[in-house]
Amino acid sequence: MTSYTLGDMERLLGVKPYIIRYWEKEIPLLQPKKDPHGRRSYSNRDMQLFLRLKHLLYDRRFTVEGAREQLFRELSGADQDLRAQIAALRTELAELYFLIAKGKKP
Repeated sequence: MTSYTLGDMERLLGVKPYIIRYWEKEIPLLQPKKDPHGRRSYSNRDMQLFLRLKHLLYDRRFTVEGAREQLFRELSGADQDLRAQIAALRTELAELYFLIAKGKKP
């Protein structure tokens, strides 16, 4: 299982860390694990939720409240197979992004 730091999420999403922390407070689905020193560790699921949230907020112009409701609707919806395929593709793309960013070959 791949985990991402706050810096990784900042680079992937293109937003400042305080925005990521704000989204965590406003969207209960986003719950990164923290180590004993308080450093955040994000899972693939967290990364996918953040990418979807950013799309809803920045591209679709949802409010934070509207985006939260939309995420809950999507996660409780019937199209789970399609969502799983999309989530898998997003995860793979993010992993490739970080491999390229670190100068490694896949």
